[in-house]
Amino acid sequence: MFADLKSHFDSIKDRRINDTLDGDRARDFAAQTGDLRLDFAKTQIDGAALDQLIALLEKADVAGRREAMFTGAPINDTEGRAVLHTALRNLDGDAVMVDGVDVMHDVLATLDRMEVFAEAVRDGSYQGQGGAITDVVNIGIGGSDLGPKMGTLALAPYHDGPRCHFVSNVDPADIAQTLQGLDPATTLVIVASKTFTTIETMTNARTAKAWMGETVKDTGAQFAALSTAADKTADFGIAPSRVFGFEDWVGGRYSMWGPIGLSLMIAIGPDAFRAFLRGGQAMDRHFRAAPWRENMPALLALVGIWHNQVCDYATRAVLPYDNNLSCLPAYLQQLEMESNGKGVSLDGAPLPYNSGPVVWGEPGTNGQHAFYQLIHQGTRVIPCEFLVAARGHHDDLHHQHQLLVANCLAQSEALMKGRTLDEARAKVADKFDGAELERQAAHRVFPGNRPSITLTYPQLTPEMLGMLIALYEHRVFVEGVVLGVNSYDQWGVELGKELATSLQPVVEGTKAATDKDGSTAALVGFLQSYGL
Repeated sequence: MFADLKSHFDSIKDRRINDTLDGDRARDFAAQTGDLRLDFAKTQIDGAALDQLIALLEKADVAGRREAMFTGAPINDTEGRAVLHTALRNLDGDAVMVDGVDVMHDVLATLDRMEVFAEAVRDGSYQGQGGAITDVVNIGIGGSDLGPKMGTLALAPYHDGPRCHFVSNVDPADIAQTLQGLDPATTLVIVASKTFTTIETMTNARTAKAWMGETVKDTGAQFAALSTAADKTADFGIAPSRVFGFEDWVGGRYSMWGPIGLSLMIAIGPDAFRAFLRGGQAMDRHFRAAPWRENMPALLALVGIWHNQVCDYATRAVLPYDNNLSCLPAYLQQLEMESNGKGVSLDGAPLPYNSGPVVWGEPGTNGQHAFYQLIHQGTRVIPCEFLVAARGHHDDLHHQHQLLVANCLAQSEALMKGRTLDEARAKVADKFDGAELERQAAHRVFPGNRPSITLTYPQLTPEMLGMLIALYEHRVFVEGVVLGVNSYDQWGVELGKELATSLQPVVEGTKAATDKDGSTAALVGFLQSYGL
């Protein structure tokens, strides 16, 4: 599929990106919708490559698959499910049909119920045994944790509700350290598990309930559930009025737009949460309507395919120059790697090319003093994705924000331009000469010609965050369609969970390790000898 593109890349890969950058390229290799702008001029994609990449969209019928998703067709075909996280942000209530039923009535009714409950928590009309709620603890894992945690930190300037805390790891240190210092009588615990059986989540939920039960008489009254298992939530003591369900056509890593976002709604308020949904809805409309050359999710996906499948760059660094987006790389890591980290195509045949990339990153400027060394001078090329706003939320420190922006733009420029050996010699010629000059100069050479894209916007508002998250969701969708994989199942998590269940009695010492391999049995024995 990618042979012609690979051949084209081989013919241009030594061409310097910097030599192609004139005013037309900066204009032609960019896209914008609303106040969000994507610049991919600092890549080696040229006009011919873009033509071929867009042809991939046509060949894969991305447009048809896109319409199938938005209209409720079961595009998650290994599980026979629709993929309709977009319906959760369809605030205008246009009909969305699943099996002949319009799902929007229930979606909007659940949103209304969430808003009523969130406002009651925020204004103190819903109280714990000790009075108004001061702290909210969200217990989930995967998408039930990463989404609301990322969003709550990202929108910290809008956070005017109770303090929010997040627990995900079954490691007891996570929940013990989170609960330490909280008042059980003024704490609300939200348990986020669609089936109410997720072992890590329910283990932590029972721990939280026992902690609360030491001082609170009716513990169930200070719990809410994000789940469809009404019988199990009732057994846990949670009243139906505090249970918010969502359908199986909402995958965990795409779920923060609905009930999984309850903690975020409590933190920032229903109006700001609706603005977040509006941002996602605006990106949905752009994705469905914009031609491919102006379509931001499609272009972002094509850049990713160019770098991963064509150029064989195996990783992608996400580098937000916004400390409030500290959790965004981890959120996108799950979104991309759980969605497109597959080994077979839709028909079950092995993929003849690499699937999704390794996604990682940290906020700038911290990363500049950690791993940018590898990005600039290492032997592997790592495409970078920078995000930066024109303004922060601290007007009295705007000059400091300008320094942040200067750092961001300088990094993409440095990756592109590099530093030649002659330039490196000139920098140290006054200190060294002869062989030592050559040795010292070699250490200061930057290969350059390393690609990056930059997303810019006025300010990180709830609406802008919604646009950004929906942009990346649709990027993953487009990449998945082109690669021919199912982006909406995650069978790769199953085997480890099954083996953990079978290992638990071995670890607890109630079952011998006779059916385990020698390495695993020896590891269990070592840990047990030290008090496991």
